[in-house]
Amino acid sequence: MNLDPALLEIIVCPACRSDLAIEGEELVCTGCGLAYPVRDDIPVLLVDEARKPG
Repeated sequence: MNLDPALLEIIVCPACRSDLAIEGEELVCTGCGLAYPVRDDIPVLLVDEARKPG
């Protein structure tokens, strides 16, 4: 996954507005724990597409 570090500084979780961290092939919210997929190096920041924690 090739995401620009500057992009990671400005995008936030659409559900709770917390920061996102790279974990494997996903972006995981540091607040609510939702995991957002990254497809073709593009984050899919849709709550309906996110994997629930746990």
